[in-house]
Amino acid sequence: MCPESAGHLSWIPRQTGALFLRFEMRKLPSHVEYVIIGGGIIGLSIAYHLTQLGHRDVLLLERDQLASGTTWHAAGLVTQLRANENMAKLAQYSAELFRDLEKLTGQATGFRQSGSITVAATTARLEELKRGASMGRSFGLEVEMIDAAEAKRRVPLLDVSDILGAAWIASDGMTNPIDTTRAFAAGARQGGATILERTPVTRIAVENGRFTGVETAEGIVRAEKAVICTGMWSRSVGADLNWTIPLHAAEHFYVVTESIPDLPHNLPTIRDMDARFYAKADAGKLLVGFFEPDGKPWGMEGIAQDFSFDSLPEDFDHIEPYLSAAIERMPALANVGLQLNFNGPESFTPDNRFLLGPAPEITGLYTATGFNSCGIESSGGAGKVMAEWMSKGQPSNDFWEMDVRRAMPFQRNRKYLYDRTIEAVGNLWVLHYPHKSAKTARNVRLSPLHDRLAQAGANFGEIAGWERVQWFGAPGSPTSSHGTFGRDDWFRLSGEEHEATRSGVALFDQTSFAHLLVQGKDALALLQRLSTNDVDVPLGRIVYTPWLNERGGMESDVTIARTGEDEFLVVTAAVQRIRDLAWLKIHAKGAGHVSVADVSSGYTTLSVMGPRSRDLLKRVSPADFSDDAFRFATSREIEIGYGLAMAFRMTFVGELGWELHIPVEQALGIYDALVAAGQDLGVRHAGYVALNSLRLEAGYRDWGSDVGDEDTPLQSGLGFTIAWDKGSDFIGRFALETQRGQMPRRRLVHLAAPQAAPLIFGTEPVWRNGALVGYLRSAGFGHTVGCGIGMGYLHSDTGVSAEWLSKGDFEIEIAGERHAAMATLRPLFDAKRTRVKGEWLKTEDLIHPELRAAMSKARP
Repeated sequence: MCPESAGHLSWIPRQTGALFLRFEMRKLPSHVEYVIIGGGIIGLSIAYHLTQLGHRDVLLLERDQLASGTTWHAAGLVTQLRANENMAKLAQYSAELFRDLEKLTGQATGFRQSGSITVAATTARLEELKRGASMGRSFGLEVEMIDAAEAKRRVPLLDVSDILGAAWIASDGMTNPIDTTRAFAAGARQGGATILERTPVTRIAVENGRFTGVETAEGIVRAEKAVICTGMWSRSVGADLNWTIPLHAAEHFYVVTESIPDLPHNLPTIRDMDARFYAKADAGKLLVGFFEPDGKPWGMEGIAQDFSFDSLPEDFDHIEPYLSAAIERMPALANVGLQLNFNGPESFTPDNRFLLGPAPEITGLYTATGFNSCGIESSGGAGKVMAEWMSKGQPSNDFWEMDVRRAMPFQRNRKYLYDRTIEAVGNLWVLHYPHKSAKTARNVRLSPLHDRLAQAGANFGEIAGWERVQWFGAPGSPTSSHGTFGRDDWFRLSGEEHEATRSGVALFDQTSFAHLLVQGKDALALLQRLSTNDVDVPLGRIVYTPWLNERGGMESDVTIARTGEDEFLVVTAAVQRIRDLAWLKIHAKGAGHVSVADVSSGYTTLSVMGPRSRDLLKRVSPADFSDDAFRFATSREIEIGYGLAMAFRMTFVGELGWELHIPVEQALGIYDALVAAGQDLGVRHAGYVALNSLRLEAGYRDWGSDVGDEDTPLQSGLGFTIAWDKGSDFIGRFALETQRGQMPRRRLVHLAAPQAAPLIFGTEPVWRNGALVGYLRSAGFGHTVGCGIGMGYLHSDTGVSAEWLSKGDFEIEIAGERHAAMATLRPLFDAKRTRVKGEWLKTEDLIHPELRAAMSKARP
């Protein structure tokens, strides 16, 4: 295969967009209900789905011609196995819709269900494929693992001499991006939508925090709601509104061969992720594309508004190693030339997840962008979700993984995005080992304790820009994961931290917590309206409470400390900071005299946890930490070291402990005092991997994993947080009333695999009596209980009761193999919370009795 034989872009129509000009050009309306900004496949899918919901007052505005940005040059693959359930659902819906879209709209799409095959030449890749196949079954997607001979039979082009196995998805396929976009456009127009090309939006109007309309060169359009679908221009569009939409364009390369004799028209899509290429049949030729490990960001200084149906300069040297790998895998390619060597921009996000949903603090404004080369295959589902979100106020499922409100303000920094995008292109196909973190654009947000923790051997991960400790190695020489799905060094080290927390005392740096201050004479009324629990508590009390949406799903779960008569401190997770701040501010509008402020940057949080936590704190503080003086779920200011801290008697690990919320400038001194005073107590530094295993044993829910905005407290085992008689209404109460007193048919359950089994990390299917009944939402290894543990929602038409659980034979599927498991409604460790109360019972007596019996039976 010779680069000299490559042609230019003559095979792609240079005026592809002209295909759309048959649409009637109407006069710009003065007012509409919905405006869609951007005419790529995503924008047109939203327009189509809005009309399917019965909305005719829909206007789509495109700066140039439809599909002229990224859509026109997309490869058009339709792959349904994604990183999580809801991303998979978007692709699954798209595949189903593409099969019927021609019949629905009268416009051919070019969709064909050819299947896909992903090969594995290493044991690690094979295990990831097996785990992915199991995960797919959790989501209702059939993924078949096949051997090398079967892979060769299905794709004779392949050299399978080193192949260990492959994943086959029969329902995958490919579609023509231009024709599919045309079909969405035709369907939208048939439903009453207006589509205007060459009508760029010059300004998005916002008044008093509410979207009001858009300006164009032809005039102003007043509107109720709008969605930004501007692809690689979205970051700059958002920045003009002080809204962070973090993405960056990168060069994406593919080649198209000359005709290959006897190439099957319905050849499955081929992927070799370790070799970094994909291939598909295209009109008797083969299109071969690449996701190289070091991408080439593009457009940092801005992308011209007239960049339409354009390509970028070829870079054969950049793709040559991956093209050579493709030739090795498909030797027949060595005998054909290249008709096309193509390079076009696509946009990538810092975490490789889409950006969907509402602007945090602008009512009526949404976005759908940042699809990381998955826009075509996700377009149908994304359009449906966004149409529901805009029309009904919320999507049909929990889409937190893709919610744009996870983005932090700093993430619109162009240098950050540029550097992260180098890695983001290749991250799509790296081996996703547990606890993997980004390598680029790090050290953005640092705890004041960062250097001290690094000296103590911290291995840092990254979340929401924070450098956060995962585990500790030897002081001065942190140990990293070498890459495995098995028991690497992190397993042993985090296990030691886990055990130290259960038996002694450990320090956790939790500075990434967000702190939101709510003040004013109507602050209590606002929080009572948002919270299921009763927040009208005495000064110094702490309340754990969910915040619900109207359908009863949990928008968040937070800790609220009453710090004054009209003052409350809300503590929430790092990733929920923007979402929760926006939730407060939106509901504070019209709520009377109340102010909301983000004071996160003022606090360092250091948690002192374990049965000897009281002993350690008494050495550095004159405060009385006895049970009588300092009860659970209370807070007070204490003197500690040479400084002051707000101490919360709370825990997320199921042990006696206190969270110390410390002014940033005093954090180092207080930390040093604790470390020095705890030497003879065996004080141990601990990270978030240990925190996760501890909280799984104790049964504490993690928002975003175990609970989310489609899960109610009654389904999640959090009914104790609902103050039915608190004397004031709360959002979501009506939805909960319909579930009250009924046996949930979908319920969060604790699971354990007491016999020897591979490690579990979440998304593993759960079987009962041979039937699939759910999957693990989160999982880890319980070092106290001695086995893999997790939590997941199980389903039963008759209700998920203790009796239903006791009568079932449960299995957890791990990498295609099922392992015997137990399921219970009770936490696996210390279900009565005796340790939290300061009572000391032997550890083995606190393990769930059924699990304890299984452990005894397993011992030699």
